[in-house]
Amino acid sequence: MSELHVIFGTGTLGKWTARELIKLGKQVRVISHSGKADSRIPSGVEVVKGDAYDVKNNISVTKGAVAVYQCAQPLYHEWAEKFPSMQKAILDAASTNGAKFIVGDNLYMYGDTNGQPIREDMPYQPHTQKGKVRGEMANAVMEAHRTGKVRAAIGRASNFFGPDDTAVTSFAIRPALEGKPINLLGRTDQPHTFSYVADFGKLLATLGTREDALGQVWFTPSPTPVTQNELVKIMEDELGHKVKVMAAGKVMLSLLGLFMPTLRESVEMLYEWDKPFIMDSSKSERAFGWKGTPLKDAMHTTIEWCKEK
Repeated sequence: MSELHVIFGTGTLGKWTARELIKLGKQVRVISHSGKADSRIPSGVEVVKGDAYDVKNNISVTKGAVAVYQCAQPLYHEWAEKFPSMQKAILDAASTNGAKFIVGDNLYMYGDTNGQPIREDMPYQPHTQKGKVRGEMANAVMEAHRTGKVRAAIGRASNFFGPDDTAVTSFAIRPALEGKPINLLGRTDQPHTFSYVADFGKLLATLGTREDALGQVWFTPSPTPVTQNELVKIMEDELGHKVKVMAAGKVMLSLLGLFMPTLRESVEMLYEWDKPFIMDSSKSERAFGWKGTPLKDAMHTTIEWCKEK
């Protein structure tokens, strides 16, 4: 048997990380709260039921693994309460079993850079609750690596979309197929880095299979930033018709958030959309020798997937 790689989380990122590891010929196990495999779990992947908060269970399901991937997360409005303990329970299991620990992360901990490009080595300056949570969790991972508790690496992406995605894709792409308005956030004329989730999964699989990547933070190779208006134009070119757009600001999100906790939690993240939000992924591109999927190609694949669902 080939070496075992274990992924916590069967959401969008977990699926794409599994696909990339399968391509590399690895034995892949994904840990799901339900233990059930949906139709989008890649063929050949073992699905095991598990509770990510339970250290003993995590040790059991990761026994023999060479790498453990943290792609799971609580509900958006439960991050402060639950996320740190979940990640620590998975990290402790990886440490116990001598496995590498690879974390799928975002950019929240860098805070508002006032339009300056975000790079891996920039200081963490979070001004939001979720940014502080993410920053503390990332520091804990890197400290565990520095002290020899576990060999770890962190992969990050900007706002991503693609097949299997239930966030940007569901709100800002899928409705266009049905002739409905798509939902954007903040200003639509500011440059923004959009990552493609397949590239994010490829990055994590790369980190888990390259010893020289450990002990560092890496950004997902991503296309040149575009405004949301430009992204809509790419969508319109692919669909062959005009797309109706609705852009929600703080007032609208606050009102909708009275009924939808996820939207309520999105209010503090509007700074990402009201100024240039640019992620510099050149470090990964140089080190690993590949670039992010062009937005036109990513949009085509995503729309074709939406048509099938």
